[in-house]
Amino acid sequence: MSSTEPRVLIVDDQALVRTGFRMILTARGIAVAGEAGDGDEAIAVFRRLRPDVVLMDIRMPRTDGLEAAGRILELDPRCRVIMLTTFDLDRYVYAALAIGASGFLLKDVTPEHLAAAVRLVATGDALLAPSITRRLVERFADRTPSDVQAGLRHGLETLTPRELEVLELLGRGLSNGELAELLTLSEATVKTHVARIFAKLGLRDRAQAVVLAYETGLITPGGTG
Repeated sequence: MSSTEPRVLIVDDQALVRTGFRMILTARGIAVAGEAGDGDEAIAVFRRLRPDVVLMDIRMPRTDGLEAAGRILELDPRCRVIMLTTFDLDRYVYAALAIGASGFLLKDVTPEHLAAAVRLVATGDALLAPSITRRLVERFADRTPSDVQAGLRHGLETLTPRELEVLELLGRGLSNGELAELLTLSEATVKTHVARIFAKLGLRDRAQAVVLAYETGLITPGGTG
């Protein structure tokens, strides 16, 4: 991802929503590379334009946002996908995070938050709405089959005790600054730990770290944190 403003693809089956998001982003200096009205069109437009960030509605006719997001991330794992939903705890968002989406936003997001969210995910260094994501993961993590949990937990054996501690705190939604303060470390050291965790476990970003922390049982739904 370059240091310039990210290029965005807006995907929603409602033209008014697409227009509104386009106006918000362009007014704040973020380029909208293109638009699409459903998942099939989104994949085709993505192939042609290769944007940095995709704003993807979940519920659409024909190919829905979840399938489209997965196919786009297969085409280019460097892309960042933000899922758009009308509902705070849409059950599809958990699946979207699990396949590699970087987070999600409610459609009534403020203009300032929308622009900030696009810039955040473009850096690959932030999880959107961690409190909402944690609640959603808590609600659906127990659906993961036990054999999958066992396979995922095997990967945790590659982490040092400190890295396990950092991963658990990431799963609870703490920022790098909060981690540094809690663990009495510099932010640079925290970033190094986070980078090593991502490399060892094959994680794209903090969204996947949250999912993994719950799926492996490192954090239990309803636990303190």
